[in-house]
Amino acid sequence: MKRTIFSVAVAATLSLGLTAAMAADPKKHGTTPGDRYEPSLNILGDQPMDQPGVKPGETPLGGAEFQKAKQIYFERCAGCHGVLRNGATGPALTTKVTKERGFEALRDFINFGSPGGMPNWGTSGDLTADDINLMARYLLEEPPQPPEFGLPEMKATWKVHVPVDQRPTKPMNDLDLDNLFSVTLRDSGEVALIDGGTKEIVKIIHTGYAVHISRISASGRYVFTIGRDAKINLIDLWMKEPTTVAEIKIGAEARSVETSKMKGWEDKYAIAGAYWPPQYVIMDGVTLEPKKIVSTRSMTYDTQEFHPEPRVAAIVASHYHPEFVVNVKETGHILMVNYEDIKNLKVTAIEAERFLHDGGFDASGRYFLVAANARNKVAVVDTKENKLVALIETGTKPHPGRGANFVHPKFGPVWATSHLGDETIALIGTDPEGHPDQAWKVVQVLEGQGGGSLFIKTHPKSKHIYVDTPLNPEAELASSVAVFNVDELGQKEPKYTVLPIGEWSGITEGVRRVVQGEYNKMGDEIWFSVWNARDQESAIVVVDDKTLTKKAVIRDKRLVTPTGKFNVFNTRNDVY
Repeated sequence: MKRTIFSVAVAATLSLGLTAAMAADPKKHGTTPGDRYEPSLNILGDQPMDQPGVKPGETPLGGAEFQKAKQIYFERCAGCHGVLRNGATGPALTTKVTKERGFEALRDFINFGSPGGMPNWGTSGDLTADDINLMARYLLEEPPQPPEFGLPEMKATWKVHVPVDQRPTKPMNDLDLDNLFSVTLRDSGEVALIDGGTKEIVKIIHTGYAVHISRISASGRYVFTIGRDAKINLIDLWMKEPTTVAEIKIGAEARSVETSKMKGWEDKYAIAGAYWPPQYVIMDGVTLEPKKIVSTRSMTYDTQEFHPEPRVAAIVASHYHPEFVVNVKETGHILMVNYEDIKNLKVTAIEAERFLHDGGFDASGRYFLVAANARNKVAVVDTKENKLVALIETGTKPHPGRGANFVHPKFGPVWATSHLGDETIALIGTDPEGHPDQAWKVVQVLEGQGGGSLFIKTHPKSKHIYVDTPLNPEAELASSVAVFNVDELGQKEPKYTVLPIGEWSGITEGVRRVVQGEYNKMGDEIWFSVWNARDQESAIVVVDDKTLTKKAVIRDKRLVTPTGKFNVFNTRNDVY
């Protein structure tokens, strides 16, 4: 069964849910895979905040009421409406807006939801009538300001567990480090380092909560992980046992980390971007010492209005200049941050599109393509010339991960994205010199299993394109992947093969959502996470890329909610 438009309730939970880590018994929206993958700014729910506009002894909501309403807001609402309620994916809820609507309208809107993506928090049973009344009252008051997180706060969390001069000068283990996988164990706040050859867990390392990505230093020595709680771990793979050698928190909530890759600058710097506070920080690449903090608060590119909380989304390292490519979600700017002289920092701000999220390079490494998913577009930036090349309309809510590069039998080099909101896969031409008529256009639209896709994957040595659908409401689709053959894409209606990854795992409980294919170094096998709830068994299924058959299953009680997987060689070299 195909889902042309991803169901409103599920799509809304992509940023509106309550994660398992924040509640002992989360209900409905809180247990959907969407909020587990892309939760709201729930970390801030526990942060102490003053009630604005209230003098000592005056508490319109009451102290306990205010704290409860604040926590509900940050757990369920902030991801779409913003920390300061200025709007993001969802509309603004400033007091100017809410007081015009009034208490009864707010109460009914929260209770019944809307076809535009607002969940029906009351009729679904997620919030009680008292909770809804409380939230309607809360929205009539000025929003609280979460605490900032500057250099003193960062340095208070910064720890160097193994000084640089005490680290080995060569690898002290016999692991094939290039074929090591860093696997996010989302709900346990860990990563598993798994040997790509033996399929055995080498080490479980405690990290921040719900690691969003792992990035590899240019030398291949260090793994950087960043949790949604903004904690960064620097893991040294050369140690006898891979070990965290430094750590730091760069805010309250975050998603992105990257390292310098330009020749002559390998391993020199690291950068991380925060959701809150809205800022990025440049750090020493081997100690994580914070060197430079830059706020992203600025004007939106289109309406030229000040936005107080533009979150930092994907960050990649340029191959053409000593620069980081920093995507600022709410203002729609792509920042080319030059790290040659961080005391006199040079930043080129490129106007792109609002609600930038994730993306990756084309096969040449020159052009960066990033999804502005709430605007149904992909922006293309030339990282050699530092300018916007194109804004391309795709399907509903593109979510490429890093995308997929391959050579189309008719249109030449293309980059592909799948979508959260529909079943399509958009193929975009990326060869302005060899195929100028197809460059920066959607040259073909494939029809996959359905909406709810998070990642698309291929490899230069593969003839297959894998598309997951873990957020699809149909369990059968969520637990399988669609595979297209590149050689058959020239046909009028290319067909796909369905691989029952969840069934292959041998796990019988749960929905067995299958997410994020990742190739090994050789490109002859691809790994998929079978992602269940924290109290259910999960697994990793390895597929033989040549035969599209099950090659291995990794089942271990320590694999708690595995999601993202990052092969050291492929991640370091931007192979996708």
